[in-house]
Amino acid sequence: MSKRPLVFVVMDGIGLSKNTVGNAVASAYKPHLDKFMKEAPMTQLKAHGTAVGLPSDDDMGNSEVGHNALGCGQIYAQGAKLVNQSIESGEIFSSQTWSELVSFSKDGTMHFIGLLSDGNVHSNIAHLKSLIAQAKSEGIKKVRVHALLDGRDVPQKSGLIYVDDIEAFMSSLNDEKFDARIASGGGRMKVTMDRYEAEWGMVEIGWRTHIQGIGRQFSSAKEAIETQREETDVTDQFLEAFVIVENGEPVGKINDGDAVILFNFRGDRALELSRAFEEENFTKFDRGVRPRVMFAGMLQYDGDLQIPKKFLVAPPRIKNTMSEFLVEKGVKQFAISETQKFGHVTYFWNGNRTEKFNDALETFVEVTSDIIPYEQRPWMKSAQITDLLIEAILKGEHDFYRINFPNGDMVGHTGNFLATQIGVESVDLAIGRIKEAVDKVNGILVLTADHGNADEMFEKSKDPNTAPKPKTAHTLNPVPFIVLNQEVRFKEGNFGLANVAATLVELMGYKPLDVWEESLLTE
Repeated sequence: MSKRPLVFVVMDGIGLSKNTVGNAVASAYKPHLDKFMKEAPMTQLKAHGTAVGLPSDDDMGNSEVGHNALGCGQIYAQGAKLVNQSIESGEIFSSQTWSELVSFSKDGTMHFIGLLSDGNVHSNIAHLKSLIAQAKSEGIKKVRVHALLDGRDVPQKSGLIYVDDIEAFMSSLNDEKFDARIASGGGRMKVTMDRYEAEWGMVEIGWRTHIQGIGRQFSSAKEAIETQREETDVTDQFLEAFVIVENGEPVGKINDGDAVILFNFRGDRALELSRAFEEENFTKFDRGVRPRVMFAGMLQYDGDLQIPKKFLVAPPRIKNTMSEFLVEKGVKQFAISETQKFGHVTYFWNGNRTEKFNDALETFVEVTSDIIPYEQRPWMKSAQITDLLIEAILKGEHDFYRINFPNGDMVGHTGNFLATQIGVESVDLAIGRIKEAVDKVNGILVLTADHGNADEMFEKSKDPNTAPKPKTAHTLNPVPFIVLNQEVRFKEGNFGLANVAATLVELMGYKPLDVWEESLLTE
């Protein structure tokens, strides 16, 4: 291949499904993408399960593991799989961090904050059960769970299933010497789980709720969920914060001498709460009197910045990334997205690395996301991203450009079909503009996605007389891989996102690393 500029576009959440019902990708008016899928070289890639390092092919892919695989060309054990292995081997409980947490909270309380779900994207309730059971076996007397409700990677109103499950589990352990219960909670898109510093107010609400016990009071998590549903028919991810009280007092404020474990394994929505617990000169909101606690994450969510300082399971040590390879070749790289996915084309793409490999060769551009429900502005920042990208392409100062358009994923998570359709159409409009710019510089344009979402917006009810419900989770569907402005042929076989790195460097005229998954291209 001749060395020409290569533009690589990740159409986040735009998967491929043969089912047209509830398929916002299929129904969207997208003349450019339809034309490219029909006329250009195209194959399909697996973007979930074992192809991206997750435990099984029942596990949905996500943007984090997807961009890890795209950016490093290898399959690393990820998230749930890492934690599963550590629990099964007992390594997690023989770690120095766990021993310190147990010792620190012997006379206090061990708190667990995290997403109460088995979606296996941010957390798994099975991990929480293992931690609670081990805490009892090691003599901890009091455990409190601060339960964030999902409704995004699992059905929209499934929260009570997980609340009933964990409460039954804790009840089976409780006795005269051990007391475990839910202390607070709220929906993941309202409380605590902000990411990329888009809305620190969510974390402040979580701080008031979990740590200080300030918030709307209920006698149980079940009462909190049922009451809010009766009032506003809210789905789980948008539940307002709640505090569980007994005799008028919160049952689980976080005090001096307590241990706190953030049991989410995925980093993007765990970083900010970790910072609130750990940073000495914290300025994002007034924490009040910060309790003297020992804090740890399930994983270290940012290895470069060492956030958090203490963690239970070591993250994958990703080496030989594509960015590192290109820097060694002297290739100038340009990465751009808006806030909600900026970390994916930088941190996750570079193998969970915050810093650049080379400041002179790498340019990162973040377009600030609007703080507004995405169904109200489904085009998001696609136009602004495209403007800046085209400007960079025409300047010709870089050799490799990578872009993430979040629309298919972020709008897809709202469950709003019409808005998601518009989101997909916005991406298609951007792609048409990008193609014209790439043509002008005799470049190569490659399109793919990191996982599906917008391709499956309805969830069929088991009751044939009940209408389908909106589906907000990712899908298990494959994603497209399209090459434009270059004649290529694809190998036959089952390939996934980890095969992309080798393919891209081949298109750029380089020999891929031997440690990478093989290229998709055949001679």
